[in-house]
Amino acid sequence: MKQLLLLPGLMCDAAVWQPQVERLGSQVICVVADYGMSNTLTAMAQVALAQADAAGMQGPLCVAGHSMGGRVAFEILRLAPERVARLALLDTGAHPLADGEAGERERANRLALVRQSEQEGMRAMGQVWAKGMVHPRRLAAPVFEDILQMIGRSNPQRFAAQQNALLTRRDAAPQLAQINCPTLVLCGREDSWSGPAQHEAMHAVIPAAAQAQLRIIEDCGHMCTMEQPAAVSQALAGWLA
Repeated sequence: MKQLLLLPGLMCDAAVWQPQVERLGSQVICVVADYGMSNTLTAMAQVALAQADAAGMQGPLCVAGHSMGGRVAFEILRLAPERVARLALLDTGAHPLADGEAGERERANRLALVRQSEQEGMRAMGQVWAKGMVHPRRLAAPVFEDILQMIGRSNPQRFAAQQNALLTRRDAAPQLAQINCPTLVLCGREDSWSGPAQHEAMHAVIPAAAQAQLRIIEDCGHMCTMEQPAAVSQALAGWLA
């Protein structure tokens, strides 16, 4: 049976992958990583691999990362390429923090969110931050409340640690040309953070030997696993097969 290591994004927990675990759990062994207080992507990758080992996952893994989790997947590929049999990159990116004004603007925005979480609480911060995470028409839907509850289960200290990991991220773009395993590149059509153009560019660089698939999920924002769980699970099932 294949072994599937699922990597959540920023301020996400196992709930972000729950629909896929329910759909695929009878076909593969699933572990959803918990990064704890890790404050670098490298540490997150090491923690995730250790958790896979602790769960009895030996040998090659199918590694799927959503958002920040995609960047953790790149770190796993860098640290332990022999462990990655298949790779799925969902609503993510490979670029580092930009130089100059653009990078400083991203840094300021991320740190402002951390300050808001410290001053007003996680849910209040999430009500502002998470509006860009879903298709606009889902802001009044139950899935948006599910996302707010997930954010609310965390705390400002972990939020600060994960924001530091993203602000200190390495340039993973050179790794794209080195991928040699079956790869899925997927995002929501209306993802306003990591959109289709970004994923098309990543897909174009991955070698033909990786048999990379590009999937754009319609009527979907950044939180594809929760917004369109059936379509994402179907795409992952095809990738696993």
